[in-house]
Amino acid sequence: MSLLSAVGRKLADDTKNVLRTPVEAVRDVRYTVRGVRNGEIPPSEPLKTVGATTGALVIVLLLLFPVYWILQAALSGTGASLYSSSGLSLLPKEPTLQPFVWVVGDLIVPAYSVSVNVPLTEQALVFDTPQVTLLDASAHGVDRPSQFKHFFWNSVTVAIPTVIIAMCLIVPASYALSRRKFIFRRKILFLYVLMTQVGGGLGIALLIGLYAIYVQFGLNDSKLALAVYYAATAVPFNTWLLKTYMDGIPVSYEEAAVVDGAPPWRVVTEVIIPLSTAGLATVLIFTFLTGWTEFVVAQTLLTTENYTLPVGLFALIDEYSIPWARFSAFALTFATPIMLVYLFAQRYIEGGLSFSGMEG
Repeated sequence: MSLLSAVGRKLADDTKNVLRTPVEAVRDVRYTVRGVRNGEIPPSEPLKTVGATTGALVIVLLLLFPVYWILQAALSGTGASLYSSSGLSLLPKEPTLQPFVWVVGDLIVPAYSVSVNVPLTEQALVFDTPQVTLLDASAHGVDRPSQFKHFFWNSVTVAIPTVIIAMCLIVPASYALSRRKFIFRRKILFLYVLMTQVGGGLGIALLIGLYAIYVQFGLNDSKLALAVYYAATAVPFNTWLLKTYMDGIPVSYEEAAVVDGAPPWRVVTEVIIPLSTAGLATVLIFTFLTGWTEFVVAQTLLTTENYTLPVGLFALIDEYSIPWARFSAFALTFATPIMLVYLFAQRYIEGGLSFSGMEG
C-alpha cells in the first residue's frame, strides 16, 4: 500500500508541475528580460537559449509530421492527403469530427432503478437515475459506429492479465538473480540474455507450432491463453532490465533492515520494491505495451469476437479499398492511451532505463 501511495504522490506532483510550467515559463522570461535590461545577463545567453529551443522545436515538429498527416486525413472526412490536384494544403478544407464519432460511437450512461429496503418493513424505496447522453452518434450522421469499444475491452482484458502474470514472475526472478547466489545462476543469466535477443522472434518463427498446440488444447480463442503467451515473451527482457536496476541498490540497506529484525519478505516489500519504483514502472509499462500492441499472434489465435485493437484496426482494410479517414481516426484513438502513458510516465521510464537504483 505504501508503494501505491508513493506512486500516487509522484503522479500528483507531476500533474502539479505540468500545471505550473506555463507560469514558471512566464516568470523566467520576465527575469531574463529584466536581467538583460539591467546588464546582469549578456544578450547572447538568451539568444543561445532561443536558438537551441527553436532547433529542438523544429526537430520535434519533423518527428510529429507523420502524426499530423494522419490527423489531417482523419479530419478531412475523406482521407485526403496534404497534397491534392489543387496544391499543398496544410489544413483540411472542410474539417469534420465524424470519423472520430464513428470510432467512439454512442457514449450513453443508461438509466438505472436502485431499490433500498426499509428496515423492519416490507416496503422499499426506489430511485430512478436519469439517462445521461454524452455522445449520440446518430445525431452526427453516424448510423453504424465501429466496434472500437468492444475491441478496446478485449485489449484491456488481454493486457491486464499479461501484466499481472508477468510481474508475478519478473519481480521475484529479478530479486533472486540480483541478490541470491545459487546453482546455475550464471547459466540462467546467459539464458535470459539469449531469450532477450531472440525470444519474440522465436515466438513468431514457431507460430505454426504454437497455433497447433493451442488448438489441440482448445485455447486458440482464449484471451487468457494469449495473455500467458505475451507474459512469457515479456519475462526475459524485463527480468534482465529490473535485475540490472536492482543491482544498483546498496546491499547495506538490506543489511540494516535485517539487523532491525525485518524478515526476508519485509526486506523485499519495504526496502527493495520501494527503491525500485522507477524500474518497476518501466517494466510494467513495457509489459503492458506487449499485450496492448501485438498484432501477429493475436490475429492468428483469436476469432472476430475477441479481436484486440491492433487486429480490429487491420480489419478495416477492405479487399479493394481502405477507408483512410476512419482508418486514421481509429489509429489515432488507439494510440492516444499509449501516448498518455508515456507522457505521465516519462520520468519513471528515464529512471528505470538508467540501470541504477540510486542517484548520487
